[in-house]
Amino acid sequence: MITAVAKFLAGLVATLGVLIVIARLAFPLPEIENRQDTQALPPTTEGALAQALAAQEEAHAGQTGVAPLQNGADAFAARILLADAAVSSIDAQYYIWHDDLTGTLLLGALRRAADRGVRVRLLLDDNGTAGLDPELAALNAHPMIEVRLWNPFNLRRFKMLSYGFDFFRLNRRMHNKSFTVDGHATILGGRNIGDEYFATGPTALYVDLDVLAVGRVVADVSADFDRYWRAGAVHPAGPIVGAPPEGDPLAARLAGLEREPQLEEYRQILQSSDIVTALAAGEFGVEWTTAQLVSDDPIKGQGAVPREDLLASRLADAVGKIEHRFDGVSPYFVPGRAGVEAYAQLGAQGVQVRMLTNSLEATDVLPVHAGYAKRREEMLRSGVELYELRQQAAVAAPTDRIGPFGSSGASLHAKTFAVDGARIFVGSFNFDPRSTTLNTEMGLLIDSEVMAQGLHDAFDADLRGLAWRVELEGGDLIWKDPQTGAVTTDEPGTTLLKRLALTVIGWLPVEWLL
Repeated sequence: MITAVAKFLAGLVATLGVLIVIARLAFPLPEIENRQDTQALPPTTEGALAQALAAQEEAHAGQTGVAPLQNGADAFAARILLADAAVSSIDAQYYIWHDDLTGTLLLGALRRAADRGVRVRLLLDDNGTAGLDPELAALNAHPMIEVRLWNPFNLRRFKMLSYGFDFFRLNRRMHNKSFTVDGHATILGGRNIGDEYFATGPTALYVDLDVLAVGRVVADVSADFDRYWRAGAVHPAGPIVGAPPEGDPLAARLAGLEREPQLEEYRQILQSSDIVTALAAGEFGVEWTTAQLVSDDPIKGQGAVPREDLLASRLADAVGKIEHRFDGVSPYFVPGRAGVEAYAQLGAQGVQVRMLTNSLEATDVLPVHAGYAKRREEMLRSGVELYELRQQAAVAAPTDRIGPFGSSGASLHAKTFAVDGARIFVGSFNFDPRSTTLNTEMGLLIDSEVMAQGLHDAFDADLRGLAWRVELEGGDLIWKDPQTGAVTTDEPGTTLLKRLALTVIGWLPVEWLL
């Protein structure tokens, strides 16, 4: 009986192997041929943005100016207005670009810039481009726009089926997010491009955080974009998405938005915002300081790299010794055994460690919560203080802000941490194995007492009741409302089916994928 089963399994594995080989031969990626790898243009000396920043850049030579973009609508307006002010170049790099209201409006802004003679380079992870092939093909046909895709999928319809025969390549994604204009200003942080990241639309909204940076670090971001633009995992979009369709798919999509009720609201936001004038007048809240770009080597998109070359290792070196406090925010928090040990070591050294992540009721990725939940008790016993963002109906979300990471929403998406009231990191990096070893990531480590202390203050205030405080009481987990003192022993948002799923996923050897 055992021999028969073994033969059956061996035959099944062999058959699957043959099918995978056939599929890879039948659906190959186009060869990368005659690719011209352009470089970032030097900072322009002309245009409204250059003029607005000239005096400040001269007065703060060698420094970086940073301003947090906490509100989703403001973060959207900043990108549109910078694109509309561009006179030389726009380099945009994103993990997700949705085909919704904000995604379409931003594509329109890129094309308007190109029509004025601005060179546009758009680098997208192909995992997040669903439904956009016609628009990307049309944009790529514009003489001033070039679109490239990171680890593109072999199949354009039913894209996810490509994982069945090219899993290990497609499992490595580009999670970076940056938007750089005229070599003078860049926006980077946690936000992708889509309605849920900019506080609009019918889907769950995200609590997120970006920073606008000007000055010294912009050149580093541009150089980093160039590294990714010429990476081996990057393909010109033309052979992937095909020839541009007849007509103008982007114009048609923009025309269809005229019926969207949110469009008028965003027009009003744009009309009332003037980032260039505010920068020129010193009224945008820019803090001049030092900031360091930390990013993965894009070779990570083609396979494993030495641990010392990972962003996580470089970031730890850049942060240096933590003396007193570490407060972190990560929507997808899967510390693994090594992370638990690292937090325990910090606690043993007298460092207060506090983490905010999504609660079960707020998360949008149940398996990731399972990876966190299996380590939750270990972390609490080692002294880590845990908070879980409570689910809030978008229409009931308060308009005031939680320190440096925005107003309450349905799901946490910001990725940030503060150290010793002196430094703060803002970027795309989650505290999970996927960000550490599989996806490429980037972010800024900023010397800012104001921003770092703002995050510490938010934790000191127990996040103003917007998160559950998770504790151990008598060996059992409890969820406490810090403001009212109310306690529940049932995990908020739990059901029998979810508890079963969390348990089963926790048993599986999939932590490295989360």
